Amino acid sequence: MFYKELGNTAMKISALSFGTWAIGGAWGKTNDHDALEGLARAIDLGVNFFDTADVYGDGHSEELLAKATKGKEGEIYIASKFCRAGDIHDPTNYSEEVVTNYCEQSLKRLQREYIDLYQIHCPPMDILRAGHVFDTLEKLKTQGKIRYYGVSVETVEEGLYVLEHTNASSLQVIFNLFRQKPLKKLFPLALEKEVGILSRVPLASGLLTGKFTEQTSFASDDHRYFNKDGAAFNVGETFAGIEFARGVELSRKLEWIAEGRDNMTRAALKWIVEQEAVTSVIPGFRNKHQVEDNVGALAVKAYQDDELEKLRRFYELEVKPYIRGAY
Repeated sequence: MFYKELGNTAMKISALSFGTWAIGGAWGKTNDHDALEGLARAIDLGVNFFDTADVYGDGHSEELLAKATKGKEGEIYIASKFCRAGDIHDPTNYSEEVVTNYCEQSLKRLQREYIDLYQIHCPPMDILRAGHVFDTLEKLKTQGKIRYYGVSVETVEEGLYVLEHTNASSLQVIFNLFRQKPLKKLFPLALEKEVGILSRVPLASGLLTGKFTEQTSFASDDHRYFNKDGAAFNVGETFAGIEFARGVELSRKLEWIAEGRDNMTRAALKWIVEQEAVTSVIPGFRNKHQVEDNVGALAVKAYQDDELEKLRRFYELEVKPYIRGAY
């Protein structure tokens, strides 16, 4: 494991960390025993940063993190998110009273005195422009309830606004081999502004593992079923915004990246880890075997320049035209 400083914070976090949406809910059946075993294995392997949210299993992932990190609060950093437990378009959902309550409820579930990184969970652009929520986050910092704050965004436009108009320490963005747009403007500006980048949906909801076929099906409580066309939330959060059957077809065209890199999962994660602006990539997991497989990405061979150019052209010519939703 190696560690990178998260933007202008004092936190050096593992270059490969983990998100906890899958162990909280909305990815089909969950198993707390497997989840806790996976969290323990990740910590054993040097992972010191976990991303969660108050709506992951209605707070269940936060409760699992509390159990997994008990007694290690000073060693393991936790990032949580807020706002989607309410109406994300309602300005009152971002009032000082409401946000403070969200924070205090997360602290209670996490069994911590403060949250290391508190992120607004994909708010609309008008909320970002209004800016009042950032005043509240500054107050929470002063009160010692959070150390730093950031924003999870859906689009590059939102990310650029955050970088140019706020004091956020981090940006969480959808970034993977199927979603390369942040490379052009967003990442260079993040480096210039010393803002950390957290890469979510790094495996395009599993498409980039190479394990799916057109016949693969998902449970009704899995977002890969109920949000496959963006019915519940931004379509980009599921399969990176690509229609499933086409995503399977595109993933087959990327099978070559696994050569000399063990498998597609590790190869896809390695490409992200190598991006200078990315502080940490945060894949999800269900069990310790997936944790071990993902961490193994750090040890596989680096990409050569000709491979990087091939992947860039693949995205521009064969993927980009089929991405749905604003990004």
